[in-house]
Amino acid sequence: MKLKLQLVRDGVVLFEIPLSPMDWPREQFVDELRAFEADFQRFSKIFDALSHVTRLGMMKRLMEEEDGTMNFADFMRDLNLNPKIVWENTRKLREGGFLKKVARGRYRCSEVGQRGFILISLALRHLMETLEEIEDL
Repeated sequence: MKLKLQLVRDGVVLFEIPLSPMDWPREQFVDELRAFEADFQRFSKIFDALSHVTRLGMMKRLMEEEDGTMNFADFMRDLNLNPKIVWENTRKLREGGFLKKVARGRYRCSEVGQRGFILISLALRHLMETLEEIEDL
């Protein structure tokens, strides 16, 4: 069974990748692995940004806000965090590209951050559930 993952915008396939090493031309697969290795630092910051329950909670709260913004005090109040924890975690989320500081003590999800969060949290969860279901068949 050949499974592929596609990214489609307005009916146009932006990219498509097979989900099995056996479905790739060998040389292209090796090139993709090398490219991923070369981008390791960038991906490390992204995964590091979302690898803690506090930062996941902060992103979830931001995504729930209609305008995608919150201030420092909101994080402290809504998530019951102390100022040091909020500061450290907003820094990690900014380094990962998920947050932008838009004013003194006010943060907004970047557009890339919103899409990245949806990809890593919601889409990955559904993708893994589907792959596990297929494996069980």
